[in-house]
Amino acid sequence: MVMGYLGAVIGAGFASGQEIVQFFVVYGAYGFKGALLAGGLFALLGMLLIYTAHKEGIDNYQEMLTYFLGTRWGVLVDFMLTFFLFLGISTMLAASGAVFYEHLYLSKVSGIISACLLVIIFLITGRKGLFLSYNLLVPVKLMFLVFITAYAAFIFKADQMEVYTSFMIYEEAGFWLVSSFLYVAYNFALALVVLTEYRAVTSPLTGMAGAAMGGIVLGMLIVFTYRALGNFLPHVMYYQVPMLFIAGNINIKVKYVYTVVLWLGILTTALANAYGFALRFSRLTSLNYQFCLLLCIVMAVPLSLFSFSDLVGRIYPAFGFLGLVIIWALFFKAGKDMLEQIYYNIRK
Repeated sequence: MVMGYLGAVIGAGFASGQEIVQFFVVYGAYGFKGALLAGGLFALLGMLLIYTAHKEGIDNYQEMLTYFLGTRWGVLVDFMLTFFLFLGISTMLAASGAVFYEHLYLSKVSGIISACLLVIIFLITGRKGLFLSYNLLVPVKLMFLVFITAYAAFIFKADQMEVYTSFMIYEEAGFWLVSSFLYVAYNFALALVVLTEYRAVTSPLTGMAGAAMGGIVLGMLIVFTYRALGNFLPHVMYYQVPMLFIAGNINIKVKYVYTVVLWLGILTTALANAYGFALRFSRLTSLNYQFCLLLCIVMAVPLSLFSFSDLVGRIYPAFGFLGLVIIWALFFKAGKDMLEQIYYNIRK
C-alpha cells in the first residue's frame, strides 16, 4: 500500500527535483510550510480515499469517480482522466528516452524501448504485476532517494535559503499555499488510479494506516528534497534536472546512481499510467486486457518521440486542473460521510 502510493507520486518530476523547485523552493522559507502541508494533504486524502473505497465496496477508479461526481460528471472526468493517462504513458516514455540520451549517452530510442518492454513484462499479469513491480522497484528507488537527498540536505550548510528569501517579493511568497494545493492535486489524480486497486487486498484499518504512512513519507521526502535544493540556490534554478546537478557535486558516482533513481521514477509512473489506461480501455471495448496493454504501448510510442519538456508543459497543467476537481469532490463527499458517521456514533 505504502509502496503503491509512493510509486504513483514519486515520478520523473519529483525525482528530477524540478517539481520541488517549481512548487516549493521558489517560495524560499515559505516553501517549507508548503512541503509540510503537502505531506499532510497526501496523508489525509489517501485515508479518505481508502475509507470511501471500503465503505462503498469500490475497487476501481471509474466507480470512484461516479460515486464522487455522479454519473454525468463522473463519465466526463473519467474520459478526461483516461485520455491524460494515455498522454502520461507517452510522456514517461519520452522521459526515459531523454535520460538515456542526455545522461547515459545512449540513443533515445533505446530508452523508449527499454521502458516499453519493462512496462509490458510487469503489467502483463494485471493488478498482481502492478503490485509486484512497486514492491520490487519502489524500495530501491526510495532507499537511494532518501540517502542522497538527506546527505545533500543535512551535510551542506543551508544559509543560502535565508539570503534568497530576504530578496523575495512578498506577493510571490504569498502564493505558497496555492502552490502546495496544486502540487498535491495533479499528483493525486494519478494516485487515485493506483490506491483504489488496493481495496481488494487490504482491510479498512490497514489500508487507511498505509495511506497515512505513505503521505507522511511523501512529506518527509518533499522536505528533504526541498532542503537539499535550498542548499544549492541559486544554481538549481537554472537546471532542467537540478537533483542530478546536486548529485554530481557530491560525487560523480553518486550522479550515476541518481540517474538510476530518476529512471526508476519514470518507470513507476509509466506503470501506473499504462495499467490505468489499459484496464479502462479493456472495460470500455470488452477486449482482452493483455491485448489492450500491448495496443496502448504501441500507440504511445509515436508521441513519445516528441520533446519531453514540450509534453510536460502541455499535459501537466491540464492534469493539475483535473486533480483539483477530484480532491474537491473527495473532500466534500468523503469528508461529509465521515462527519455523519462520527455524529451518528456520538448520538448512539
